[in-house]
Amino acid sequence: MLIVLRNTAYRKLFSAQVIALLGTGLLTVALGLLAFDLAAGRAGAVLGTALTIKMLAYVFVAPLMAALVEHVPRKAVLIAADLVRAAVALVLPSVDQVWQVYVLVFVLQSASATFTPAFQSVIPVILPRERDYTKALSLSRLAYDLESLLSPVIAAALLVIMSYSSLFVGTVIGFLISALLVGTTRLPAPPPPARRSSLLHRTTLGARIFLQMPSLRGLLALNLVVGCGTALVLVNTVVYVRDLYGGTNAEVAIALACYGAGSMAVALTTPALLERFPERAFMLSGSAVIAACVGAAGVIALVQPAWVLMLLLWALLGAGTSMINTPSARLLRRAATDATRSYLFTAQFSLSHACFILSYPIAGWAGAAAGQPAAAFVLATLATLGAVAALRLWTAEPPATGADESPVSKEWTVERRTGRLAAQPESSERS
Repeated sequence: MLIVLRNTAYRKLFSAQVIALLGTGLLTVALGLLAFDLAAGRAGAVLGTALTIKMLAYVFVAPLMAALVEHVPRKAVLIAADLVRAAVALVLPSVDQVWQVYVLVFVLQSASATFTPAFQSVIPVILPRERDYTKALSLSRLAYDLESLLSPVIAAALLVIMSYSSLFVGTVIGFLISALLVGTTRLPAPPPPARRSSLLHRTTLGARIFLQMPSLRGLLALNLVVGCGTALVLVNTVVYVRDLYGGTNAEVAIALACYGAGSMAVALTTPALLERFPERAFMLSGSAVIAACVGAAGVIALVQPAWVLMLLLWALLGAGTSMINTPSARLLRRAATDATRSYLFTAQFSLSHACFILSYPIAGWAGAAAGQPAAAFVLATLATLGAVAALRLWTAEPPATGADESPVSKEWTVERRTGRLAAQPESSERS
């Protein structure tokens, strides 16, 4: 898997991603402590509102920014987004009003909603061979999982010797290093200007392409399945461990680590597994695993079996999530042309996070109002519906003629699919 790091451009971008993720992890811990300082007993409400703002930025700002920066060099977009995030992290320690936190979080997450899809859309151009791209996807999944495990540990260690406001400094440094690495990387030039269309047309283009391709329609439903499993783990793990099992904070961390370990195990083996199994079967199997495990979590909430069974279930939830998330970008790569790639990656970023706007409240509010078994069963029902919808929507497609060749014809145009914005040929320019 690590052989793709021999590609200089990808190695720098992957390093930038890891460092930025670490900075984001430190920021998450620092933001929680800042919210407690500002709101004390209302800190949970402040964080809940901040997370809602984050999701709204991801869903609505991402496609808008993709349209606005359509022909701006990717390097400039990525560096600008990193600098904005660094500036917000620098200002956050000095705020003294809750509303200021909300405004800055919106700006910060809008920059992230600009950075992430642009970053993701560059990788398949740098690594055009599908086998290499699959290995890059696995590395990216590992980076996300390791960040979720290591960032709280690193933050806890730093808090022993410094105040939480110093964590914001670490975040700033992380974003600045990320910008520096991007700045020293040769990135693809943006596609030549196509026939100009309205901002609304370009903003919704990626979503409309999604609706016209069987594999991407299936991916839409699979995003809902992932949202249900992820919401159960992120929102209710602490309730399961502390309330149902009477465990400690350390055991909360152990449960989350099992979830991350399951995800990493699949991410490590995905390149080899996709050599043997088609993506459709692999990803639909992941949806079945998630739906079954979320339902089993409802049973666990009712009977509280041995602690190790819950840990095993959380590991399986992580594995199922990775079975969908890791290969998903291959579907986007295969469906995209040079002119539509950024729109498709942005649409996936936006639409996948839209599912969390539904699943997070169900996990939290249903759990609080009707109990954890009810919340898990509602999420399991929703995940099952998503899995069945994916099975029906993602009809089998003919195999590609070669491992590294897109089955979507290069002559395919958005004009045929949407009526506008003809795709341009792939550009080999570098900036």
